[in-house]
Amino acid sequence: MTKRVTEASYPIEFRAADARKLGESLAHHDSVVLIGAKRVGISNFLRFFLYHEDIGSIYIRNGTPHLFITVDLNDLVERNIVPFWTLLLTRLVDSVQGSPLPEAVKRQCRRLFVQSIQLKDLFFTVDSVQKVLAEIVAGGLYPTIFLIRFDRMSDVASQEFFNNLQGLKEAAHQKLSYVFTSYRPLYDLSPRVFPKSVLSVFARDMFLTPAKPGDMKIIFGTLAERYHTSFTEDVRDALVILSGGHVQYLHLAILRLQEEKNPPPDLLTYLVGDEQIQLLSEELFESLTKIEKETVIAAARGDAIDITMRRTASYLWNTGIVSETQGKQHIFSSLFAQYLGTLATGSGNGEFTKKEHSLVSFLQSHLGDLCERDAIIEAVWPESKDMGVSDWAIDRLVARVRSKLKDQKSSYEVLTVKTRGYKLIKK
Repeated sequence: MTKRVTEASYPIEFRAADARKLGESLAHHDSVVLIGAKRVGISNFLRFFLYHEDIGSIYIRNGTPHLFITVDLNDLVERNIVPFWTLLLTRLVDSVQGSPLPEAVKRQCRRLFVQSIQLKDLFFTVDSVQKVLAEIVAGGLYPTIFLIRFDRMSDVASQEFFNNLQGLKEAAHQKLSYVFTSYRPLYDLSPRVFPKSVLSVFARDMFLTPAKPGDMKIIFGTLAERYHTSFTEDVRDALVILSGGHVQYLHLAILRLQEEKNPPPDLLTYLVGDEQIQLLSEELFESLTKIEKETVIAAARGDAIDITMRRTASYLWNTGIVSETQGKQHIFSSLFAQYLGTLATGSGNGEFTKKEHSLVSFLQSHLGDLCERDAIIEAVWPESKDMGVSDWAIDRLVARVRSKLKDQKSSYEVLTVKTRGYKLIKK
């Protein structure tokens, strides 16, 4: 599997400080909430950490055999509790099959999975997860469950759900570690379910800031190779600087420039006019709280930031969206800074943008039918399928289409089917 993961070929020095910090936590069997700004590159970093063959010997170094279980919650077609536990059990059993555990244990785990699918009982599924973890630990392995994009569960998580997650550590005799990834601390997303006082004992926060230029050049090289394109060093360096260490900005910029025979003379102006980059900037901004929005706009203007404002909006500095050099505040990316500068201006003329038109055309071709998330991504964002498209981006594009259909007094409207997708109907 390692050979098929691009990030496994990165130099071991890639994001060394972050890899060392995460490795030290896992060496002590501690759990971590890995937090970063929207689309900054957490998944890119984790693929490196999960699949590079030297991670264990260089960054964990505790001599114990680890079993990494990767659960990407983007694989959930339906964001709900039962599908979550089914997906977790699936990934656990998959990991056991590829482990050095005895064949008898592997058969027993497969049997539990089949019974769980047949019974479709939540209690039995959770119990099966506990039993599989117990088998892993009994076999001398230390499991770490990576719950990637865990913030997707924030709307449906309950106290019972959190209690069950905590209960898995007991089932594994405290030898289980978690790595949650989220764009915000869990206590910000669901303070009632994940109270800060409890989380501080259960898992520690670790912020992943935008990557350094050297790391971004590594990412740039693999992306250019993937898309069979090449750029001069000057263009590469310019894109690295403009993206500000944000992997998705860099990815979109490469895709955009790939369409051009010659790079435009003003890369910044060219890229900020791209619809997908605008949508990403909007997603970043809308992920902030009201005070954080006010603070980041003030920082972009060069206004003074007092201690109270900085303390209240500490998320901006913790995630690296804003940084300070010699007393001056800096926005991490010129692309995002440009977006902040345009917030006061008007938007659009009521006509559909390219992406909006693609969405409307796709929904019209399936009039009255439910269109699920993956189908929409394939139709509207075919070029972004590999890097993923967030729930927010889909929801926002639908909201814009819905608003314009209303403004145009269209006979069509878009309905939301909760946790599933959308359908276009005639009024």
